[in-house]
Amino acid sequence: MAVYTRVDTKDLTPFLARYGLPPATVFKGIAEGVENSNYLLESDGKRFILTLYEKRVKTEELPYFLGLMDHVVQKGAPAAAPVLDKEGICLQTLCGRPAALIEFITGTSPDTPSAPLAEAGGGAMAKLHGATADFAGRRPNALGPEGWASLIDEMGPSLDKVAIGLHQELKATLADLQAAWPKNLPQGTIHADLFPDNVLFHGDKVAGIIDFYFACTDYYAYDLAISMNAWVPEGSLDPTHAVHFRRGYETVRALSPDEANALPTFLQGSALRFLLTRAYDWLNQVPGSLVRVKDPLPYLQLLRHHRDNPTAFVEDRS
Repeated sequence: MAVYTRVDTKDLTPFLARYGLPPATVFKGIAEGVENSNYLLESDGKRFILTLYEKRVKTEELPYFLGLMDHVVQKGAPAAAPVLDKEGICLQTLCGRPAALIEFITGTSPDTPSAPLAEAGGGAMAKLHGATADFAGRRPNALGPEGWASLIDEMGPSLDKVAIGLHQELKATLADLQAAWPKNLPQGTIHADLFPDNVLFHGDKVAGIIDFYFACTDYYAYDLAISMNAWVPEGSLDPTHAVHFRRGYETVRALSPDEANALPTFLQGSALRFLLTRAYDWLNQVPGSLVRVKDPLPYLQLLRHHRDNPTAFVEDRS
């Protein structure tokens, strides 16, 4: 979450009236994240998240994301659903941007998740995969291997501002990954961004999963690998949290042998994916936006670690 587009009271009040809600009593921007403009608001004694969709999110894809969120909630999985206005519409326009009002889930995302919380997060991901098994929507993964190639080409030698020689290193890494990328594994709707800050907890129980705006159709094991990387403390190479996240996942849905064998490749690929998008945001910062640009270097460290130690995060450490 972040804030790029500023919303004034004169625009917000008529927007809320569409939902039969009075003027907001609390309204403040949320700095975390990098994709959309997000605000926490309170109206009529209820809390909501207001999201304005920025340029990286395609307007024509919003029905997929909002429909997915509603589907997940209808299936009983812990998530936040979009709110319908008085005419039964969830997708609106505000300050020239597509916008939606989203239910607020009470819970906290720990700054430094413990291994037990990682295990709970893994179980929640597996349940999410089950809840979306009959979701009819499909969306190609725009940030899969073809998307990585486009990002590398777009940033080109400017990647060397992130780390010396990075441009050529990533071109070589991409070629190796494209050659090794698995085929014909179980797939369906994945979250594709299940970092700790996208999971809310009550104590050691998952209260809700949020931020579905990278969701797409791809391999379940790739989604698992994304989070195995993401739940490792930033800057660490200790696999403990990754192992626990996988363990929690497999208590609900066991990986096939082929999926387990693909994990080292998926761990490299997911490290490359987040290195590239973080590098892009770092190189293309928006002046004046309320957003915290994330450091790409921890993901370069992870990528190199997985490349040099392909089984370090997947060995049985029980």
